[in-house]
Amino acid sequence: MQRPPPEDFLLKETKPHLGGGKVSGDKLTSTYDLVEQMQYLYVRVVKAKELPAKDVTGSCDPYAEVKLGNYKGTTRHFEKKTNPEWNQVFAFSKDRLQASVLEVTVKDKDVVKDDFIGRVWFDLNEVPKRVPPDSPLAPQWYRLEDRKGDKVKGELMLAVWMGTQADEAFPEAWHSDAATVGGSDALANIRSKVYLSPKLWYLRVNVIEAQDLQPTDKVRYPEVFVKAILGNQALRTRISHSRSINPMWNEDLMFVAAEQFEEPLILSVEDRVAPNKDEVLGRCAIHLQYVERRLDHKPVNTRWINLERHIVVEGEKKKDTKFSSRIHMRVCLEGGYHVLDESTHYSSDLRPTAKQLWKSGIGVLELGILNAHGLMPMKTKDGRGTTDAYCVAKYGQKWVRTRTIIDSFAPRWNEQYTWEVFDPCTVITIGVFDNCHLHGGDKAGGAKDSKIGKVRIRLSTLETDRVYTHSYPLLVLHPNGVKKMGEIHLAVRFTCSSLLNMMHMYSQPLLPKMHYIHPLTVSQLDSLRHQATQIVSMRLSRAEPPLRKEVVEYMLDVGSHMWSMRRSKANFFRIMGVLGGLIAVGKWFDQICNWRSPVTTILIHILFIILVMYPELILPTIFLYLFLIGIWYYRWRPRQPPHMDTRLSHADSAHPDELDEEFDTFPTSRPNDIVRMRYDRLRSIAGRIQTVVGDLATQGERLQSLLSWRDPRATSLFVLFCLIAAIVLYVTPFQVVALLAGIYVLRHPRFRHKLPSVPLNFFRRLPARTDCML
Repeated sequence: MQRPPPEDFLLKETKPHLGGGKVSGDKLTSTYDLVEQMQYLYVRVVKAKELPAKDVTGSCDPYAEVKLGNYKGTTRHFEKKTNPEWNQVFAFSKDRLQASVLEVTVKDKDVVKDDFIGRVWFDLNEVPKRVPPDSPLAPQWYRLEDRKGDKVKGELMLAVWMGTQADEAFPEAWHSDAATVGGSDALANIRSKVYLSPKLWYLRVNVIEAQDLQPTDKVRYPEVFVKAILGNQALRTRISHSRSINPMWNEDLMFVAAEQFEEPLILSVEDRVAPNKDEVLGRCAIHLQYVERRLDHKPVNTRWINLERHIVVEGEKKKDTKFSSRIHMRVCLEGGYHVLDESTHYSSDLRPTAKQLWKSGIGVLELGILNAHGLMPMKTKDGRGTTDAYCVAKYGQKWVRTRTIIDSFAPRWNEQYTWEVFDPCTVITIGVFDNCHLHGGDKAGGAKDSKIGKVRIRLSTLETDRVYTHSYPLLVLHPNGVKKMGEIHLAVRFTCSSLLNMMHMYSQPLLPKMHYIHPLTVSQLDSLRHQATQIVSMRLSRAEPPLRKEVVEYMLDVGSHMWSMRRSKANFFRIMGVLGGLIAVGKWFDQICNWRSPVTTILIHILFIILVMYPELILPTIFLYLFLIGIWYYRWRPRQPPHMDTRLSHADSAHPDELDEEFDTFPTSRPNDIVRMRYDRLRSIAGRIQTVVGDLATQGERLQSLLSWRDPRATSLFVLFCLIAAIVLYVTPFQVVALLAGIYVLRHPRFRHKLPSVPLNFFRRLPARTDCML
């Protein structure tokens, strides 16, 4: 019996105070009803006017400083400007307020010491509260005072109010915990942000033929192929069998293209003149903006495209105007497929590319990212461990990133996001990362955001309209074993707009119909998925602030297809677990036949006789039995969404060397003797899997060989048996035959032999194709 996983790795249900206690009531009472309310003091510094000159030059370089107890935030400064406009928002968490007075000071930036211009005071007890959907508080002009409280020249426009994270100013605000972060670039890097994946298309290039090619060597038969390049993707056709100047291929090349279609498709027709030497016979460029878009399986029109050739004249490359070769092809953007950029096992989107083919949404997914606790120190700063954590959530084309909480092992985000749902059999992924691009992290050279862990939630496992609040362990597999990096606290609600529409989805194919009408090969899908993930990670890393490549690849599980001893063992035991159910039914039936429990066996006899006498009850009885089992198991239905299982993954029991192999580079960087040992181990586990799969295949082949005359004697015996059985069954009522057969199978042990039965012996003697295997 499997021991339960350690308590530390389990999900924990929580009871947070969501939405100020309004989560169970009307959803409209609070925009942020899936998160805990956080109170903030907001200060919007808009602009100043008529500031006095402080420098010798008769001008000033003003900036504003907002100070509250130990926390201080500063605006950017303007050079030589007496009427600056900042329009910056500062947010101070109410939990961290250590003073009763807010001070906003205007200063003049100087080389040696910044000059004081004036300040404005606010008593926090007098600050008004604002609750959305109230209109934003209008800023007002305040006269500046000197340190003694006397009015001085210059005015400052401000707005000060108390609000929550539902405030419109929250995403753009400078937070008090970011005091150590300098520079506007770094500040942009810690704010929350919503990103959209680029819209991806499959590009099908059907290369049919070429005409009037002009190879340099007129004597030999040309070995011609077509090479197609789109961005960093390059594919080529096979060498044409026609071996003439009018070659034919009729071959499909598939690419992934992303809107805005910045790069053209470059086609070149080349001749293999030597083993490592190809001569370009002509090339052309096709801009994808003008390529036809196909929504179904009907073929698009073919087109002839003239090929250009460049020749070297007096050392310069020039276009050959006399050249008149052309290529016949069919190019189209496939809108009927879904471009897979995630593993199909936990995809968050299954819609086709073309919006015209989208079905209406079935509901809404709401996610509240509350907090995390027990995070591990991810880097060192000033000689101590620190973590600057942020979350990324991905569902469909929409990615969200929370703000970075600086230097905290228990960050509180309390941010809420919403997605439209088109299919319940999809998965949302939430990842937690450490921001390594603050405090000059970029200058360290090649700094990467570290992964702290991730959570996957399958929507179909959630009850509709129920708020799930759980603390999920963040588990990451390291070369030294599985490690819990902390816990993340989430609130999730899946709201269904129409139960009928959602139930209808279960009768629909998982992928768009083009995947079944014109299926792509497994190797094609693997290659295209790799290209799609590269495009998505490249595009999102070019956003501002970037969602970095390592983050996108971790969220999309880019390395999940790589060989892993641990994963193979886990999958092998999964196969055995599935077969274990069939074996358990077989053992139960064997116990019935051997009268281990006479009462049960007698009941089975009675049920069997009733079913034989009234065969019309067989199917109703089976379905009634399944219904009763389903109702019986309802008591033990899962009450929380499934989460990463370290025992199922064999992560907690993996040998250190197996983990070292999993984290090895490709190709390997380990010494020869270690690789040899791993290869031997790989052969042993693959041998076990091979044996199980081979045994299943053998039983199937024995069934086929009953009538194949591979064993003439066995087949003739079986054919003769079939003839006799046909005559006997024709003249004997079916009930009698079934009754006799069933009572024979269920006979008492004293009427049984220890040896296997005649039909079993006959079946085991049948030939399988294992004899033909080398």
